[in-house]
Amino acid sequence: MSENNTQTQSSQLSEKKIYSIGLHRIRPMQNHPFSVRDDEEMTALMESIRQYGVLTPITVRAIRKENSNETDDYFEIISGHRRYHACKRLKLDRIPANILNLNRNQAVIAMVDSNLHREHLLPSEKAFAYKMKLEALDRQGQKPTLCPQDTKPVDSATEIAESAEESRRQIFRYIRLTYLTKGLLDLVDAGRIAFRPAVELSYLNEQEQADLLAIIEAEEKTPSLSQAVRLKKISRDGNLTPERIAEIMAEEKANQKETIKISSEVLRDYLPDGMGSQDFIIKACAYYAQYLRRCRDREAR
Repeated sequence: MSENNTQTQSSQLSEKKIYSIGLHRIRPMQNHPFSVRDDEEMTALMESIRQYGVLTPITVRAIRKENSNETDDYFEIISGHRRYHACKRLKLDRIPANILNLNRNQAVIAMVDSNLHREHLLPSEKAFAYKMKLEALDRQGQKPTLCPQDTKPVDSATEIAESAEESRRQIFRYIRLTYLTKGLLDLVDAGRIAFRPAVELSYLNEQEQADLLAIIEAEEKTPSLSQAVRLKKISRDGNLTPERIAEIMAEEKANQKETIKISSEVLRDYLPDGMGSQDFIIKACAYYAQYLRRCRDREAR
């Protein structure tokens, strides 16, 4: 974040004036990239709010419509989408909030910076967050500035990289994920497609990505980095047909061979003396399979 933006937000937050705002006057930030999931963490947050209230106020900015009454104005969330969602689910009427006087670009930058510290961020969330912040900085006319050592200019991407503790190249790799179709991006979020292959696949056009997704779903195989690089190259040459994709994806590779790793500490209490862990696991699986068959036979009688 630029020094001016940081000083503006810090001075406003230092006032620590908290308002109680009706939930009906609050809106989530449009197109914010951080998903709000009804998971175990949300359940825990709701229970905390039920017992103790909202301990940390959300942060919003006022949106005033032109030629409208004050009752038509509303507040846009900068930080606190999960707390807001939890309060709605609990059917609360109001929520404590800090109100910052920020324009759209400043609000986007603040929203990204306040959410990037969250645990368990999906690759797609980081990708769209970095893209939104980069675009917001560029719209503000961010000029290259000198770093503290006054040795080299710092542009928007470098500023994002430093604040996120990522390399500049890594920031652009994440942003490349925003060029993936939803189907492939969902596979990246699910961990089925690794990050680096996904970056290479983002250079395929929309039809090529659709063809690849169909083959992945049919064959239950995902591309390795080397395969993704080849797909990208053939795509650039204009020769990436569905048949060529299928041919490359049919190749056997190490990451398609299913492997199961079990720590020796897990087996220590069960492993008989003199028996290797592999033999024990195979015999244990065979015994359990027989047990399941006997259970099914009894149920069928």
